Amino acid sequence: MELRSVEELMDLLYACRGERPANGAAGGPVGGPGDPHGHALRTAALLRRRRPADKELQVAGLVSPVGRLLWPGSPAARTAAAVGPLLGARVTRLVRRQAHPEAWDHDDDLVSLRQAEEEARTAVFDAGVLEDWRTVLELTAARNSRLGAVD
Repeated sequence: MELRSVEELMDLLYACRGERPANGAAGGPVGGPGDPHGHALRTAALLRRRRPADKELQVAGLVSPVGRLLWPGSPAARTAAAVGPLLGARVTRLVRRQAHPEAWDHDDDLVSLRQAEEEARTAVFDAGVLEDWRTVLELTAARNSRLGAVD
């Protein structure tokens, strides 16, 4: 599946609400520690605090649960394939490589992403709502489409 618009991506991200985590444990309350949707919001919010200018890194943290809804293949590969044409090569690379621990030591972006994901598992704070990220997704997609037109 290839996403063609931010609206399609938003629909998939909303569909992740209440999904079971990857380990199969009970999902718990929406937005709680076991909710992939809430975890993604917290991850993106932590990245926004740490690296406010790096929108692509923030978006990579936000879109990670999408792959669980797509079939077949690994969740990271499915997410990367789905969001790549919309959000660009860097987001694709971050999403795909975060599933490979051997890549983390050589990439500061992956280390930051992984640290935020780990902290988001136990952090308790109001990370906002998905709609807060629409503009960031639209800007990232627009930037990618302009760059794609040049290539």
